[in-house]
Amino acid sequence: MTETISQGLERYSIGEKLRSLRLRKSMGLVELGKHTSLSAALLSKLERGKLFPTLPTLLRIAMVFGVGLDYFFADERKRRVVGVVRREERVRLPEKPGTPDLQYYFECLDYRATERKLSAFLADFQEVPKEKLKPHQHAGVEFLYLLKGSLILKIGGEELVLEAEDAIYFDSAVAHSYRRRGSKACTGVVVTVP
Repeated sequence: MTETISQGLERYSIGEKLRSLRLRKSMGLVELGKHTSLSAALLSKLERGKLFPTLPTLLRIAMVFGVGLDYFFADERKRRVVGVVRREERVRLPEKPGTPDLQYYFECLDYRATERKLSAFLADFQEVPKEKLKPHQHAGVEFLYLLKGSLILKIGGEELVLEAEDAIYFDSAVAHSYRRRGSKACTGVVVTVP
């Protein structure tokens, strides 16, 4: 890499921004490596500015933290506090790509916002046989507002049924799972806060 290119990239402080995102989530390099399929050694070099990431590598990391590529290249002084996500811009993604018996598909509702304090998703819940549910958990709290349909939400050992326009707030560190009740569409807004 030429000196000119190096100097041009250094002004963006990409490594510092990566480290800041990781530390804000209290995440180690090894854990970030598991989420991104990148080695801890490579991530360390990126954070220390010894290497500059390719755009696909940077996007892979950005997705873990729910930020866009613009987060790494925007002028801090011009960073906006408003992030509009238009319906046609959203992408529908499976809960866990390549696995059968998906509990839900989701669309990120706030990916244009930088330095988010929460994450918001539109979830399309699926009908999954009870025995095939795979509970998950994550740090923080979760809020769910059911827009339409009927949903069975299992939190720990408790099973709750939510109907359209019901809402729930819970500790997401407790293992939980979702499954649509019945054959009608079941959609809700999910907000997580670390």
